[in-house]
Amino acid sequence: MYLNHINNLVFKEFLDILNSISPLSPESKRVLQKHLSFRTLSKGDYLLNHGETCRHIYFVNKGFLRIFYYKNGKNITEWFAREKNFCFSITSYFNKTPSDLIIESIEDSEVIFLSRKGLEELRKCNLEVANLIIEFLSHSLIASQKRMESIQFETAKKRYQNLLKEQPEIIHQVSLHNIATFLGITQETLSRIRAQI
Repeated sequence: MYLNHINNLVFKEFLDILNSISPLSPESKRVLQKHLSFRTLSKGDYLLNHGETCRHIYFVNKGFLRIFYYKNGKNITEWFAREKNFCFSITSYFNKTPSDLIIESIEDSEVIFLSRKGLEELRKCNLEVANLIIEFLSHSLIASQKRMESIQFETAKKRYQNLLKEQPEIIHQVSLHNIATFLGITQETLSRIRAQI
C-alpha cells in the first residue's frame, strides 16, 4: 500500500512534467497513468540490452543513465540521461526492431516507463496525447540535431566545455573513457584538453 502511494506521487509529478511539454486535461493524465510503470535500478544494471526491442520511453526520475553501443569491440557512449530527462533507443522504438543501443544505470536510479503500445492506442483517440507525442518528438529531434552539429562544427575543447557547463557533475559520475567517446575523441586528447582548462 505504501509503495503504491509512493508510485502515485511519482507518477503525478511525471504527468505534471508531461503537462509542461504539452497541456493535458485531468482525464488525459488519468488514461496516461494506466500506461506507466516504475522500476528501481542498481548501479551497473541494464535498462535495455543489446538485441532487445525498446518498447518504452524512459524517464529518469532519479539517478543517471548512459546510452552506448559497441563498435569494433569498443563501447562508444551515445548519450547521457541525467535526472528528470528522457531517453530511449529511437530506431528500435519506432521500427520495433532489436536495439543496437544499450542503456546502463551509472548509479542507483529510479526510472518511469511510458509504454509505446499505450501511447499508440491513445494517439488514435486522444488529441492531447497526440499533441504531446508531437512535442516530445520535436524536442528529441532538436536534441539529436544539436548533438550532430556539435560533433560536426565545434572543436573538441568547445564540446568538452559545453558538457561541463550543461552537466558539471558528470566528471564525478562517469569515467574519462566514457566522456571521451561521447565527445568523439580519444582519452589522450581529452586529457590534453583538461590540462589546458
